[in-house]
Amino acid sequence: MKNMIHIAIDGGEANVKNRVGSNVYAYEILMGLHRLLEKRDDIKVTVLLASKKINDMPATRENWVYKSFGPKKFWTQWALPIHLFQHQAEYDVFFTPGHYAPRISAVPYVSSVMDTAYLEFPDQFKKSDTLKLTKWTKYSVNNAKKVIAISKYTKDEVVKNYHKSEKDVVIAYPAINTTKLRIKAKEVDDFFKKQKITEPYILFVGTIQPRKNLVRLIEAFEIFSRMKAGRELKRKNQHLRNQSKVKLVLAGKIGWLADDILKKIDSSPLKTKIVATGFVTETEKQILYKYASLSCLVGTHEGFGIPPLESLNFGTPPIVSNTTSLPEAVGDAGFLVDPNSAQEIANKIWEVYSMPSQEKGFFRKKARTQVKKFSWDKSAEIIFNTLIEVAQSISD
Repeated sequence: MKNMIHIAIDGGEANVKNRVGSNVYAYEILMGLHRLLEKRDDIKVTVLLASKKINDMPATRENWVYKSFGPKKFWTQWALPIHLFQHQAEYDVFFTPGHYAPRISAVPYVSSVMDTAYLEFPDQFKKSDTLKLTKWTKYSVNNAKKVIAISKYTKDEVVKNYHKSEKDVVIAYPAINTTKLRIKAKEVDDFFKKQKITEPYILFVGTIQPRKNLVRLIEAFEIFSRMKAGRELKRKNQHLRNQSKVKLVLAGKIGWLADDILKKIDSSPLKTKIVATGFVTETEKQILYKYASLSCLVGTHEGFGIPPLESLNFGTPPIVSNTTSLPEAVGDAGFLVDPNSAQEIANKIWEVYSMPSQEKGFFRKKARTQVKKFSWDKSAEIIFNTLIEVAQSISD
C-alpha cells in the first residue's frame, strides 16, 4: 500500500454562496474533514471544482488543495470523468457528497444519497429533475463501492430500491452549528419590522416546494385559528387570549412547482397572518427560531430534517411528520403528527402552543440531549473511515 492516501472530492455542492439542504451537508462535511486531517501527513485531499473556490471554503494547505477546471456544462459527466481518468494513478478514492457521480469513473468512489423522495413522489419534482435524480442516482449508487446515507430511513430506502448490500451503505447524519450568534435587539426589531412579523408566530424553515406539504400546513393553521376548544385553558393562560393574533411565518426561498402553495396563501382567509420571508440569512434564521412559539416541518418525505434540530437547539418545540426520517431527527424531544391530516396537525399546534411552563422545562432538557447526539465532526470521521476502507481495499 502507498505511504500516502490521496482523496479526491467533488466540491461543487459546497462551493455555492447561499447554501441550503445538500449544499449545507457537503460544506459541513468538507469543513469536518478539513479539521480532522489538519495534522495528517499521510493523507492528501484534492477538492475538484467547476468554478473558482469561494472565500469561505476550507483553507488551502499542504495536504488540502483545490483544482478548478471546465467546461462547466455537463461538468459531472464530461469534464470530471476525463480528469479522473487522467489522474487515476494519483487518486486512491473519489468522494461525492451529492447524488451524482460520473457515469464512468476510473477511480473507485463513494457517493451519497440525501433522500429518495423522487421515487415515491415524482409529481412533486420538475419532470427533468425527476428523470435526472432517478437515472443518475441509480448508476451512482450501483457503481459506488460504498454509499453514504444521511439517516437510517434513507439507508433502508437505498437498500430496498437499489438492492445495495446493507454493509455497503453507511449512515453519516447531518448536524447543526450550535453556536448562537450575538444579535442586537435593534437587529431583531428591524428584521421583524421589515417582514411585518409580530409575536406570537408559528415557524416553517425550508424551501417553498410541494414536498414540504405547505398547503396542508396552511389548512392546519386556518383550523387552529378557528378552534374554539380550550376555553378553559384560555381562562388559565392569559397569553391564549391572543390566539387570533398568531401568525404563520414561512421562511425560505421559493422553489420549484410552488404555484399551488402561493395560490393557497393568496386565497387564504388568513392571508394577512401568513408571512413568506424569502431566503433568510443565518442571523435572520436564528432570530426566527429564538422567538417562535413552535416550528413545523410536516413534509411528506425528508431524508433527515435539519430545521427541527435547529429548532431544538433554540428550545423551540418542533412539530414534525411521523414518517420517513423525522422521528430519527427529533427523538423523544419532538411532537409527531400524521402529515396527511390537517386536523391532527392543528390539534398538535394547539397542544404545543398551550403547553404549561413546567412541560416546556421538561421539553428543553430533552431538546438539549437530542441535539448533542449529532455532530459534523463525528459524521466527517465516519465518512473519512469509509474512504480509507475503500482506498485500502483497492490497493490490497
